[in-house]
Amino acid sequence: MNTPDLAKLGQPGEPGLILYDGVCVLCSNWFRFVAARDVSRKFYFTAIQSPYGRTLAQQLGIDPESPQTNAVLLDGKINLRSDSAIAALSALPRWGWVAAFRLMPKPLRDALYTLIARNRYALFGKHDVCDLGGQRYADRIVS
Repeated sequence: MNTPDLAKLGQPGEPGLILYDGVCVLCSNWFRFVAARDVSRKFYFTAIQSPYGRTLAQQLGIDPESPQTNAVLLDGKINLRSDSAIAALSALPRWGWVAAFRLMPKPLRDALYTLIARNRYALFGKHDVCDLGGQRYADRIVS
């Protein structure tokens, strides 16, 4: 991929963007999971700890000091909480079936997501430095 036009990321017909917590072990693994399966390179990624990620988080109403959700900007939509996971996964090859989780009531999905988000550092750990995926994903990171 070439350097992305930041104003277009997430718009219809353009690559999507995933905002994630780069110091959260669970969130970093989530980013790597999606990136490894994104063979068509549909997504760029930005850690909330990066300058761009911090600004984007604030624009989306996410506290960059204590983020409780990641965000997926895709096809002109901003997806937060459980919708973010469903949007990203269902866009991947062989993962379209994940869209069926939208049939579950959103308050129930989001309650489970929030429970995990609030406890993610205690359950999964925290990196000392922001995880940007190393050289393998360097061309897909927006900072």
